[in-house]
Amino acid sequence: MTRPLFYRSVLIALAFALSACASDEQTRVTDAATSPLSDLNLVRTKIPPVLLEARKQPYAIPAEATCEDLVAKVHELDVVLGPDFDAAPSGHETGLVEQGTNEAKNMAIGALRSTSENIIPFRGWVRRLSGAERHSQEVAAAIVAGTVRRAFIKGLMVAKPSCGTALTSR
Repeated sequence: MTRPLFYRSVLIALAFALSACASDEQTRVTDAATSPLSDLNLVRTKIPPVLLEARKQPYAIPAEATCEDLVAKVHELDVVLGPDFDAAPSGHETGLVEQGTNEAKNMAIGALRSTSENIIPFRGWVRRLSGAERHSQEVAAAIVAGTVRRAFIKGLMVAKPSCGTALTSR
């Protein structure tokens, strides 16, 4: 009984140690550690307003449809969703040591998430009964709507001859 507890403690300590350098990993560790609170619907992911608007009307033509306005709308969605498929590569190539470090971080955070998720018995039922599963579906739907909205706006930009270079010059 003490051996699994020891291993879990080591994994948690390793995850915190690996994430001490970067804020992205700190966020991932926090999310993994607070997973039981999310399962109980005590901690919820906040849906950004731009995604809520996209969910209402993903195919609405913007009132202001100038190239600058369209680029600004795409940028708002890029900030929330991350880069799109057509984004230029970052130019930062990772070496084998950095790839190994990233893999170790991912494994440690995954182990922490798995350990924290196993704290609650009948997790699937708890998520359904607490409303956490419904909220997770709402977050996923908002992300899909935002992705569709960004693609639609980019399509509007391609359809306007004057916006041809605005999309690639970002």
